[in-house]
Amino acid sequence: MSIEFLINFTPQETRVALVEQGVVQELHVERTASRGIVGNIYLGKVVRVLPGMQSAFVDIGLERTAFLHVADIWSERQNGESARPIERILSEGQSLMVQVLKDPIGTKGARLSTQISLAGRLLVYLPQEKHIGISQRIEDEAEREALRSRLTALVPEDEPGGFIVRTMAESASDAELAADIAYLRKLWGEISGSTVGLFPPKVLHEDLGLGQRTLRDLVTDETSRIRVDSRENFQKLTAFAAEYTPKVLPLLEHYSGERPLFELYNVEEEIQKALARRVDLKSGGYLIIDQTEAMTTVDVNTGGFVGARNFDDTIFKTNLEASQAIARQLRLRNLGGIVIIDFIDMENVEHREMVLEEFRKALSRDHTKMTINGFTALGLVEMTRKRTRESLAHLLCEPCPTCSGRGEVKTARTVCYEILRELMREARQFNAKEFRVLAAPNVIDLFLDEESQSLAMLSDFIGKKISLHAEGSYTQEQFDIVLL
Repeated sequence: MSIEFLINFTPQETRVALVEQGVVQELHVERTASRGIVGNIYLGKVVRVLPGMQSAFVDIGLERTAFLHVADIWSERQNGESARPIERILSEGQSLMVQVLKDPIGTKGARLSTQISLAGRLLVYLPQEKHIGISQRIEDEAEREALRSRLTALVPEDEPGGFIVRTMAESASDAELAADIAYLRKLWGEISGSTVGLFPPKVLHEDLGLGQRTLRDLVTDETSRIRVDSRENFQKLTAFAAEYTPKVLPLLEHYSGERPLFELYNVEEEIQKALARRVDLKSGGYLIIDQTEAMTTVDVNTGGFVGARNFDDTIFKTNLEASQAIARQLRLRNLGGIVIIDFIDMENVEHREMVLEEFRKALSRDHTKMTINGFTALGLVEMTRKRTRESLAHLLCEPCPTCSGRGEVKTARTVCYEILRELMREARQFNAKEFRVLAAPNVIDLFLDEESQSLAMLSDFIGKKISLHAEGSYTQEQFDIVLL
């Protein structure tokens, strides 16, 4: 499978698109003004300890305090005292070295852990835990044992920490592994040494920028090329690759064409589509994707597709196509948390199993941790997808100021009736000679046409003149009543 990475640099943001077989599958955005902080290490200060939640709030220098749960305090696991409450471990005002597990999302602060891990190209270093683990994605038991014994031989005897072998290390030489060990140990030495004489909150270590993280984490053996549209950043990535990821070096390519890189591969259009509720399928069916605070719901509809031999086949084919489209949309939109999928009801149990199998197969290309359950009694598929950063929609958009995120506005007639009620209330409360109504043009038009009688009746009832003024800058729900 041919995988390409497109890296678009501007001074304001970096965007990385992962393209499989010419189709955009993933999009990563990092803005200079609001960089993600996952992986960053801080010297934090405990602000509040909450025994009732078995959690603590830690100030790490951000707008909102970060959240630390007792399960993420490593000393607990080290001593095997799982029952030990948080109020006995932490106290308010205490300094603490912490690492960010999750970015602040919505109204929630960052999620922290006291178990530090430093990611290299081939290995992850665990300075507090003497243990050698192997990535679960390496399934061959013989290969796992071979990697474990190779690494054990390379790790110095006086090493207090441990390592986890990443999937990239499958084809790595001993020299590359040793270089990664040396780099990670040196990095940890610099971080741990920098805490002396510091007062919290302080940043001790920042993770690499998106471009470098792409080379370190996302590039695999299936990657055919990495195209970069900035000469300056191409040189920076080349220098980084030469030092840390030499295998990636031949894949790097500077794009200097006249058309923007993302436009050439139709990425800009795909971004616009990824922000819409509706996703059209090739057959004529479509998906409706709704993000709520608690979960994301996906509804599958046949739409205009009636091409199969019978009704069951139509449903089955739509669901099969939808399962692939949903898997892609989850990656592209970076949807996380609970995801509920409402496939079209299938009577045939075999069809259900085949759709579920196709869905699992489509999701297997996604590197994010997931759990998928089968069909519930209501015919829904429940799944979870790990969320470490904001979804694409939350990153690029904000709630609409007109509808406040409802996705709907009150009709002009509803606003008319609200104005009539407000006029009645104000006529009783204030003794004015005249009332002037300021509202959106379409609301005023309705008062002049269909609702003119209602307005005249109210004017007679209160015994006051009511004048109308169309205000072009008002939204449909906005209105003011001026006392004259």
